[in-house]
Amino acid sequence: MARLIAGTLMSGLVAAGVLAGAGTAAAGDGTGQIQGGATATIGGLKTYGTAVIHDDSGDMEVSAGLFEMSVEGGGTLQTYCVDLYNPTQRDAKYHETPWSGTSLGTNRDAGKIRWILQNSYPQVNDLAALAAKAGIGGGLTEQDAAAGTQVAIWRYSDGADVDAADPQAEKLADYLHDSARALAEPSASLTLSPAAVSGRSGGLLGPVTVHTDADSVTVTPPADAVTSGVRIVGKNGMDLTSAKNGSQIFFEIPEGAAAGSAEVAVQASTTVPVGRAFTSESRSQTQILAGSSESTVSATASAAWAEKGAIPALSAAKNCAEGGIDITAANEGDQPFTYELLGLEHTIPAGASRTVTIPLQEDQAYDFTITGPAGLDKRFTGVLDCQTQGNETGGDTTQTLSEPSPLTVGGTSAGTNLAETGTSSVTPVITGVAVALVVIGGAALVLVQRRKTQD
Repeated sequence: MARLIAGTLMSGLVAAGVLAGAGTAAAGDGTGQIQGGATATIGGLKTYGTAVIHDDSGDMEVSAGLFEMSVEGGGTLQTYCVDLYNPTQRDAKYHETPWSGTSLGTNRDAGKIRWILQNSYPQVNDLAALAAKAGIGGGLTEQDAAAGTQVAIWRYSDGADVDAADPQAEKLADYLHDSARALAEPSASLTLSPAAVSGRSGGLLGPVTVHTDADSVTVTPPADAVTSGVRIVGKNGMDLTSAKNGSQIFFEIPEGAAAGSAEVAVQASTTVPVGRAFTSESRSQTQILAGSSESTVSATASAAWAEKGAIPALSAAKNCAEGGIDITAANEGDQPFTYELLGLEHTIPAGASRTVTIPLQEDQAYDFTITGPAGLDKRFTGVLDCQTQGNETGGDTTQTLSEPSPLTVGGTSAGTNLAETGTSSVTPVITGVAVALVVIGGAALVLVQRRKTQD
């Protein structure tokens, strides 16, 4: 327990109030660094069998198979886990995420996982044909197919020594593992780039480019567009209500408009590409997409403007290769923009853009707010989840379980118990304590810093 508390305090909440430098900054706010795509809530394992994880400390039986997620706005996703040793939190919210923001970004075998997804269940739903390819004489059930596929994925995602309990599922896992070839990361279902632009009032700010596999997207102007006079237009200057892949979006800002900001939203209905990663807002297993119904996807981009001074546009993204968060600031003003983050000062010259990587510990919660004149207030929150536990420790102590564990954090009640992957029966207690200590840890770090200042 002492080690648990010490470790949690080390990786507790990081809170940073950040000061902007001289000049006029445009207003704006936001939370997190969601880069667009599908947002969904996990509903638990739906089709699964049993797997056995082998470790020097013993063996552990876990459930292995397909999760199901409900997409905000409509749609259903099927996913496999790529984060074996972490628990699944009940009703956790997930966002479509680039591989670079997950353990897949530094996993040289990530492309082989995508091959497995495309060449197994549920993408291949002819189980007789799949069994024949794998040399399985007795055929496959859906449960065997799901379990075998998950086991093969874990061998690449976590480097786990894991087998399927059912012989047919194990044969499928071996076939998929041995046959896998590297494929490229799939494109996002919907993103806007850049996610933030800035400039002087009285002109067009942008372009913001649409990237999507949907046939078209709807474009929603800022909520206060009528009163502010801000228009969302295409490169021809005409009002824009729909767009497609490659379309350019601009913010038209009235002449003499006071310093401010606005946000445009785009939305579409499409099937999310197989192999897209999904990460949670909390510490819940990273997932990878195995199948998608027609689902709602969305993305946003912001614009900031002023007549003079520094005019920053701020965005953030997880950078697992560097073990931190990339904070990007672009300054389209006529004065430098200076801000302070974690005790270090950063200056962005007029007309320049800089990306600063904020180093964080694995599993560390962060909460950065960059503030400045004229109401600049941009907040970025989340948890750095870039490694599987196997990557971190080289293995996990396991114990034998006779039944699949229920879903963890949040407790259980009649009718809501859901099977999960990769945790033991003590996980709910440990995880619940850890979640509480994360908050305590953040407060402790702040108090310690204040005490040192007073001393």
